[in-house]
Amino acid sequence: MAGRLLSIGECMVELSQAGEGLLRKGFAGDTLNTAWYARACFPSDWSIDYFTAVGDDPMSSEMLAMMDGAGIGTSQILRIAGKTPGLYLITLKDGERTFSYWRDTAAAKKLADDADHLRAAIDSAQIIYFSGITLGILAPEAVDTLLAEARRAKASGKTVVFDPNIRPRLWPNKNYMLKTIEDGARASTLVLPSFDDEAVHFGDKDVAATIARYKALGVENVVVKDGPGGVTLAFGSAPVVHVPSVKVDKVVDTTSAGDSFNGGFLASLAKGCTPAEAAAYGAAVASTVICHHGALISPDLLPK
Repeated sequence: MAGRLLSIGECMVELSQAGEGLLRKGFAGDTLNTAWYARACFPSDWSIDYFTAVGDDPMSSEMLAMMDGAGIGTSQILRIAGKTPGLYLITLKDGERTFSYWRDTAAAKKLADDADHLRAAIDSAQIIYFSGITLGILAPEAVDTLLAEARRAKASGKTVVFDPNIRPRLWPNKNYMLKTIEDGARASTLVLPSFDDEAVHFGDKDVAATIARYKALGVENVVVKDGPGGVTLAFGSAPVVHVPSVKVDKVVDTTSAGDSFNGGFLASLAKGCTPAEAAAYGAAVASTVICHHGALISPDLLPK
C-alpha cells in the first residue's frame, strides 16, 4: 500500500578524505542518510520526504538539488534568508571515523520554529522518523514543539520512529540530554537504539537492559543494534528475537552503518516483512555500506 515517510533532521555539507591531501564534498546527516537508503529500498509507490531548514545560499540550493535527484521530496523544506548549512569533516583511521563540525549557525537549528509548517508536514505522512541528533541541534522550546507534534502523530495512529543516536557534544549537559532522549522515546512507537551508545550514556549492562528501559517508557517496539553482535527485536508482546549481523571481509568506513540499517529495515516492514526478516535485510544493507567510503553509496550497490 502506498504511503509517505517523512524524515526530520539536519543535512550537512560533508567533507571526506580523497587522498593526496584533497577533500571530497558531499551532503549527509543521520536522518538524511536514512532517507537516502529508505528511498533506495522502499517500494516505488512510497514517497520519501525530508524535512529540515536550509539557507538561501548556493550550497543550500545544491543540497536540495541532490535530494531531488535522489528522489527525496524537498517541497516542505524551509528556506531561511541569510542562513547556510552546517559542515563536517570525516577523518578515518582503520575504518573508524571521527568528525569535526561547524554547525553553530546552521539553518537546520530553526527547523521546528514554524510549528504550523511542521504540523502540516507531519500530517502528510504515515511514518515519521527523527533522531537524537534532530533533538540535539534544537533550542529547548523547539524540542518541545517537535515532541508535541510527534506525540500528536503517535496518538493519531501514525508510526513514529526514533533513533536516539546519542552525541554528547550537541547537548548542554548530560541530564538534559538523557531526559530529552527519553522524551523522544516516549513520543514514539518504534525506537532503534545502538547498544554501545546506551551502555555508555545510560549504563545499560546488556541489550536486555536497554529493551527493558525503553519498554518501561511505554515504547511498543524496540530494535537494538549491536554492530557485529547483531540486532535484537522486541515487538509488542511477541518473544524477543535475535538476528545476527552479516560478516564482511574488510570494513572500509562505518559512517552511516546504523542509518542505512534503519532505511532498509523500515522499507522491509512497509513491504509486509516480519520484523526479523526486515532486520536481516537491514543488516545486509549496512554490511554493504560499511565496505565503501562515505555516508551515501550508490543504490545500485545495495542488496536486492
